[in-house]
Amino acid sequence: MQTGVDLNESEQEIMSTVELFPTRSPARAEPAPRAAPGNIEAEQALLGAILINNDAFDRVSDFLRPEHFIEEIHRRIFEIASSLIRAGKIASPITLKTFLGEHDLGGGLTVQQYLARLAVEATTIINAHDFGRAIHDLATRRELIRIGEDIVNVAYDSPVDASPREQIEEAEKRLYQIADNGKYGGGFQSFADALKTAVDLAARAYERDGHLSGVATGMIDLDHKMGGLQASDLIIVAGRPGMGKTALATNIAFNIAKAWRGEPRPDGSMQTLDGGIVGFFSLEMSAEQLATRIIAEQSGVASYKIRRGDITEDDFHRISQAMMDMQRIPFYIDQTGGISIAQLAARARRLKRQRGLDLLVVDYLQLLSGSKSRSDNRVQEITEITTGLKALAKELSVPILGLSQLSRAVEQRDDKRPQLSDLRESGSIEQDADVVMFVYREEYYLKNKEPRPGSEEHATWMTEMERAHGRAEVILGKQRHGPTGTVELSFEAELTRFGNLARVDNLPEMH
Repeated sequence: MQTGVDLNESEQEIMSTVELFPTRSPARAEPAPRAAPGNIEAEQALLGAILINNDAFDRVSDFLRPEHFIEEIHRRIFEIASSLIRAGKIASPITLKTFLGEHDLGGGLTVQQYLARLAVEATTIINAHDFGRAIHDLATRRELIRIGEDIVNVAYDSPVDASPREQIEEAEKRLYQIADNGKYGGGFQSFADALKTAVDLAARAYERDGHLSGVATGMIDLDHKMGGLQASDLIIVAGRPGMGKTALATNIAFNIAKAWRGEPRPDGSMQTLDGGIVGFFSLEMSAEQLATRIIAEQSGVASYKIRRGDITEDDFHRISQAMMDMQRIPFYIDQTGGISIAQLAARARRLKRQRGLDLLVVDYLQLLSGSKSRSDNRVQEITEITTGLKALAKELSVPILGLSQLSRAVEQRDDKRPQLSDLRESGSIEQDADVVMFVYREEYYLKNKEPRPGSEEHATWMTEMERAHGRAEVILGKQRHGPTGTVELSFEAELTRFGNLARVDNLPEMH
């Protein structure tokens, strides 16, 4: 009897174990591997159309490449046909045969027979563009599949010290390369379309406050000279250390963000009516330092007092009010140092997609790195950076304000006003930029040349200091859309704040 009881208890234990760990169902058969998307018939139809009428090639040549074909033999045929047509020769089954050889394609089919079949079964030239787009789109889908597989494999096999952020940025870079290469809309457009775009631009300028075609900087004289910051422009702000180029860029960026007004589009996104959404790459200063500068500018409390906590109760109220006002503005800061031009471009695209973007500021160019190794020539690296920034400005259709250092050659001259030849490290900055402006403050140099007090020279120096005090010059050394020249601004050193210079002709009448 006892044995039977023990057996029942054992059975109960076994049954409970079975309930906790149920028997697994037989493994399902693995799904058959899916074939990569492709359309052999479309490739054959397009190649046949090109072989019977070479004009069909012109309809696809601006976007279709040999690597877009899924079949290797089709890649070779398209590549050789392209070379022949571009050389002004005829691409036909007879001329292509010489370059493709006599090897067997399988099933006893020779290359010559295959070319003849393509030509015989070809469709009309009218459908060439549609077939080309279908081939291109399928190639894009195959590339997306490859990127997806690479993302999975790298995520599984990445080393311990690898950063997921780097993988995300690399994936974004590859995705945007596909998007950029996949555009059909290149090539010529009619002059009538260009005229319509120009008239629309003028109409928007007429309707906008200040009648500017570009984004208003808040500096009246500068806006009058430039018409605002124009979309797709690369604008370089250059100056020697201490001149205030970062302060000028910060002031302009904040003025634009503060003036932002928008309205929702039918698709839910926001359309900018005035001002703009600003992205600021602060490669030199931290976000806190940049914020302190802007707080000082807006509150009127010197930044060194804010940093030391040397403020009165009235100062604190002014800072608090300025901070409340600033929290609502669309101003975004990226303080990551030492990033490459490719990483900057990826982050700028992401910001435009997620938040919107109307102005991009880069402080400053020489702190960016190119994609090439450090052993390469620095001039070539700067060339890559400026070319990349100009391409990014056109792609995002926003002005990019890039800050740049100047060479020490300025210090060797009696007249310290900068020139285009003073741009540091590369002529590409001058070449790629649409606007080059220099920041110059005579007061900075006069301070360092104070003569002995009580002397005649000191009296002259005092007069010059009074004339230069609180003044700055923005020298437009290059401007594609307008005249060059000098614009005078006010400058408050304690607040690092540029502003409009009060002029006699703008003051109210004296009675």
